[in-house]
Amino acid sequence: MSIPLQGSLFDDAEDAALGSLCGVRRDRLSDGAWVDVLPGWLGGADAVFQRLVTGVPWRADRRQMYDRMVDVPRLLRFYGADEPLPDPILDQARAALTDHYRAELGEPFRTAGLCYYRDGNDSVAWHGDTIGRGATTDTMVAIVSVGAARTLALRPRGGGASLRYQVGHGDLLVMGGSCQRTWEHAVPKSRRPVGPRISIQFRPLDVR
Repeated sequence: MSIPLQGSLFDDAEDAALGSLCGVRRDRLSDGAWVDVLPGWLGGADAVFQRLVTGVPWRADRRQMYDRMVDVPRLLRFYGADEPLPDPILDQARAALTDHYRAELGEPFRTAGLCYYRDGNDSVAWHGDTIGRGATTDTMVAIVSVGAARTLALRPRGGGASLRYQVGHGDLLVMGGSCQRTWEHAVPKSRRPVGPRISIQFRPLDVR
């Protein structure tokens, strides 16, 4: 069931603005993986959500599933390193994340992948970002969520107890260290009505 976005009571700003990254909390996982979390990093996130919904040329993909083609349960748009981003606040976010993490990451964030989860039926299955260098080396994926909060779950690769983060309305979540190859993440379907969410994933080159 699709419901309209209900704005956050804590985010009534019309102009988008980034907060300080000094308040990031790091959760250390197993095998050298970690997750950084900062709720409400992007102020005015609901207005950014509305601009991205209308301003991004969203693409509906299909993929092979066993013996048939099925719709990918979310809309997508990938921006390569040389493509202009669809909103100035995304350029600012990518620059701020690069400044904050450059010493640890050793390189800038260069690309941006956007996923539009329209309702609780849209999802992404368990996976790691292991196309490219993420399969063999430590890296980072920084996710800014706008729109309604959805669950982002993580579990050790091969199975095990999962962790669940509720991210939306400008929250920041960064997966780092060995996270892409030793852990998996997912956005599960929701049986209850949930509002739409857009996930903006900043990555270094050759990490997908």
